[in-house]
Amino acid sequence: MKRRFLGSQGLEVSAIGLGCMGMTIQYGELDDIESVEAIHHALDNDLNLLNTADAYGNGKNEVLINTAIKDRRSDVILNTKFGQVTNSDGRGGVNGKPSYVREACEASLSRLGTDYIDIFSQHRVDPDVPIEETVGEMGRLIAEGKVRYIGLSEASSETIQRAHREVSITCVETEYSLWTRDVEENILPTCLELGISLMPYAPIGRGFLSGEIKNIDDLNENDRRRDHPRFSSSNIAENYRKVQVLKEISFSLGFKPAQIAIAWVLSQSDQIVPIPGTKHRKFIDENIRATDIALSDKDLIDLNKIFPVGETSGDRYPSAQMSKLGL
Repeated sequence: MKRRFLGSQGLEVSAIGLGCMGMTIQYGELDDIESVEAIHHALDNDLNLLNTADAYGNGKNEVLINTAIKDRRSDVILNTKFGQVTNSDGRGGVNGKPSYVREACEASLSRLGTDYIDIFSQHRVDPDVPIEETVGEMGRLIAEGKVRYIGLSEASSETIQRAHREVSITCVETEYSLWTRDVEENILPTCLELGISLMPYAPIGRGFLSGEIKNIDDLNENDRRRDHPRFSSSNIAENYRKVQVLKEISFSLGFKPAQIAIAWVLSQSDQIVPIPGTKHRKFIDENIRATDIALSDKDLIDLNKIFPVGETSGDRYPSAQMSKLGL
């Protein structure tokens, strides 16, 4: 497994990580045994960066990871996130208050069965709390040894800069793939300038860039992607036309579309460490193989032509969630 530095503080990780969200949130069928075996398989193959959050399954994802890494903590670079909460009225909210930062950290430490978190990230920016206050408390957790590094998720360029002036930010997690390229305008350049790594989630477009999802009926009835505009009946048909071309290019190169999608993200900068999510060992093997793909200049030009910035049909989240991005 190739390796890359995450951030500029000396943290070295596998060139890709493993997004664990789908192990407890409905992306296809759930299977705890297969998920634990997938994590073991990843670690056995030197894929050591695991990404989770306290919001995934209301803590169940962290508990599952605890089960998987119980005897292998030293093999893992563990990234968990905090800040997405359910309010008393049952609606989703965000909490970035310093007191909650500490409360969330203690709860995650307990669920994960560890006395330190390698990378502690804010899941969504709280517009009602200055980012300096939130990351300031995260920095105090570093001083106490409960956290080693800190990150942000779905933050704006301005917020990233303000946070980094307060405490060194190691990584920024955001969606980035061939069909989600808006970060190239401001967020990616900001990260590159400050020595912060971009940690793209959904580099395979939530599975869509694999070419296996042709229409909405290919998704299980309870699959949460059915609520995402890009997977609506009208948008998915338009988006699949581009994926068909991606499939042609990929097969001509001797790889699967998902592998080429990961390779494209990796090619954008050495400061990028994508975290494709899966709960299946065979897909982990395919994703690892993607780290060895060297795309030519022509390949990159061809892929960029298929997926121009801003031309994917449909937003990447429902409107209520879109309003919480880029703050």
